[in-house]
Amino acid sequence: MHNFPPDPRLADCRRLFLRNFRLDVNIGIHDFEKTGAQRMFINVDLFVPLSESTPRNDKIHEVVDYDLIRQTIMARTSQGHINLQETLCDEIAEALLLNPRVRAVRVATEKPDVYPDCDAVGVEIFRFRED
Repeated sequence: MHNFPPDPRLADCRRLFLRNFRLDVNIGIHDFEKTGAQRMFINVDLFVPLSESTPRNDKIHEVVDYDLIRQTIMARTSQGHINLQETLCDEIAEALLLNPRVRAVRVATEKPDVYPDCDAVGVEIFRFRED
């Protein structure tokens, strides 16, 4: 992400990210997409206030663990077929925003094997915690 922070409300935040997490997902609306899993890349940015992510004793419980991002994605993608990337992005974002330390999240998904004449097709969303 080139423009950090993407919103002035995040000026006091640290950005945690997971880049190009590759996994096979049962996703898609076309018949050929319903016969098995296809390769996807998922990128996530979590925005966590510095007050919630600045370790004083160098201990993992003082910050948001990156495992939260991977586990959230794996939990959702293992629940069965998903028709739309929009649904997947929304559900990952909603789940990550359940963590009280997370102020905002960006989720992007890409399917690189849909069209032979482009790198990927995808969806990206950005959401704030609604308090």
